[in-house]
Amino acid sequence: MNASEIRELTVDEMQRKLSDLKQELFNLRFQHEIGQLENPRKIKQTKQDVARLQTVIRAAALNSQNAKA
Repeated sequence: MNASEIRELTVDEMQRKLSDLKQELFNLRFQHEIGQLENPRKIKQTKQDVARLQTVIRAAALNSQNAKA
């Protein structure tokens, strides 16, 4: 998921997606520890998606805050 796709979502959709990705990251880490993870690169990709989402959410919050002022 790239930043342009994320920006098209509403803030509520971004929050839900962030929650889903955090749950997926937890599951991937668990699978990795017990040796069932087939693609370890998936952990890194999920972390990057979480960071990307958090960045866009923060930018949207700052933009709405600046618009009010």
